[in-house]
Amino acid sequence: MTLTTRELRSLVDEDGGLTLTLEDVVLGDPAPDEIVVRIEAAPINPSDLGLLLGPADAASVRAEGAEGRPRLRFDIPQARRGGVAGRIGQSLAVGNEGAGTVVAAGDQAKDWIGRRVGMIGGGMYVDLKKIRTRDALPIPEGVTAAQGAALTVNPMTALGFVETARAEGHSAIVHTAAASSLGQMLQRICACDGIPLVNIVRSDDQVRLLRDMGATHVVNSRDEDFGTQLVDAVTETGATIAFDAIGGGALGGDIMRAMEKGAVNRMTEYSRYGSAQFKQLYVYGALDPSPMVLDRLAFGFQWSVSGWLLTPFLQKAGAETTARLRKRVFDELTTTFATRYTRTIGLAEALKPEVLQAYERKATGEKFLIDPTLN
Repeated sequence: MTLTTRELRSLVDEDGGLTLTLEDVVLGDPAPDEIVVRIEAAPINPSDLGLLLGPADAASVRAEGAEGRPRLRFDIPQARRGGVAGRIGQSLAVGNEGAGTVVAAGDQAKDWIGRRVGMIGGGMYVDLKKIRTRDALPIPEGVTAAQGAALTVNPMTALGFVETARAEGHSAIVHTAAASSLGQMLQRICACDGIPLVNIVRSDDQVRLLRDMGATHVVNSRDEDFGTQLVDAVTETGATIAFDAIGGGALGGDIMRAMEKGAVNRMTEYSRYGSAQFKQLYVYGALDPSPMVLDRLAFGFQWSVSGWLLTPFLQKAGAETTARLRKRVFDELTTTFATRYTRTIGLAEALKPEVLQAYERKATGEKFLIDPTLN
């Protein structure tokens, strides 16, 4: 059996350019425990854009290639090239997660044929994906491929935030880019579990969106009195842990300063070292690629700033915790963890310059889904 698939690839070259292409790939026969899945849905998440475009300047896009085989070329600014030095010359497959129907299988997996499954593991922006059965999750009856395509990245990340906060002894959370699909999931989880959550957004529309969902604490980072609002919300909730999707700029420092002021407001005696309350800032995204600015003397001396990624978290959490979180995702897939898409595009369409610039904006309320069966 010979199967050929199109695969969306991202390549960084030594000249400081990044190229996106659709490549033909021949799949070998599936091993006894492998299945071949026809991809019907694969979401575009910010983490996917990190590999797809990396630090490239989206405005520099040039369309190349022949009819039916689109090719896009981008420039990577000199100051950002160091971050991708390790991938120069490597053509990398893109797409963290997806879902579809099993169309072929190895000898030990014939009973999977015809079943709809969800998957994670990379290389999902393809027509056909070969994968081991242990890495595929059968989707419950009645759940569409679009619903099942987002089983992992956002739901497990949102649950991972709550699990991390609880394990480290924090009782309330601060979250940035809070009107995103992930942010809305976190809001629903915290509301259900009784965990105070401070949502940081960047527009009045986003404030209204979360308020309509029932959020109590929503602050707009573009308001003139943002700092005062943030301190008030952190003081009221007692939040001492934050998860930041922005990364660059002063916002992370603003959050740490607000948590310190909230802790100081609860102190009964002055200390020149600041509060004894430990404060944690986890950075899990890079919506702002500029350097992070931290005014460290404004935080006292009990604090930490570090990165947070889903895969290391799950590895550390262990199989039992992962299974418990996974079960909750399945149980609440169409409620707490529902993902709403604003546009579905084909695989080749994803390499149209105007389409790419639309999903690269990462605009709140806009969620793109790739369905390779469309073209």
